[in-house]
Amino acid sequence: MDGLLLVKKPKEWTSFDVVAKVRGIARKATGQKKVKVGHAGTLDPLATGLLLVLVGSYCKRASEFSKLDKCYEVTMEFGKTSTTDDEEGEKTFVSDMQPADDRVKATLQSFVGSIEQRPPIYSAIKVDGERAYKSARQGQEVTLKPRIVTIHSITDVTYNYPKLSFTTNVSSGTYIRSLARDIGNKLGTGAYLKELNRKSVGQYLLNDAISVDAINEDNIQTKLLQV
Repeated sequence: MDGLLLVKKPKEWTSFDVVAKVRGIARKATGQKKVKVGHAGTLDPLATGLLLVLVGSYCKRASEFSKLDKCYEVTMEFGKTSTTDDEEGEKTFVSDMQPADDRVKATLQSFVGSIEQRPPIYSAIKVDGERAYKSARQGQEVTLKPRIVTIHSITDVTYNYPKLSFTTNVSSGTYIRSLARDIGNKLGTGAYLKELNRKSVGQYLLNDAISVDAINEDNIQTKLLQV
């Protein structure tokens, strides 16, 4: 069994949870105890949307798929920062200032293009062989180097303080949690990522994906894409 499976990741599921579910189904469908299953491009547990699940020989192509551009629907909240830069972390009040609409829109557009971005300390990036989030959870100081990423566009902006929502197309390696944090910092209000939904990865669309609950041993083979 080989192919690419487009899956709708539900909220509070880890990407590994989805992989484990698909692996179990693939084992039943093939009658084999060992079926390789992986994914290309992690979604945080609180995020939803398109997850590319790789089955069989497609696991060897993980880097190919993970390098594709991505599109997200983003909702962020002003006034506080978060230790994880998203809803999951411990919040700290920063300001109750309400930025004007035109200033918010101008700030958003200032991030479009190639920018330097520092990843969240609660991320899977390795520092001295250890995942950054593991070190952070142990109370260790974590320093991550900024990286160059590209924000291709920010559109469909809806602003109703303290919430700000928009759609963004970004390069591989872009952290939307970092983008939300940096927008809040630039406006002087503080901010964190409230909700995230991945709409596409390269040419692959969420609208073409199957929900986790709908995958079963009878249909998994027919849902695998050969690309």
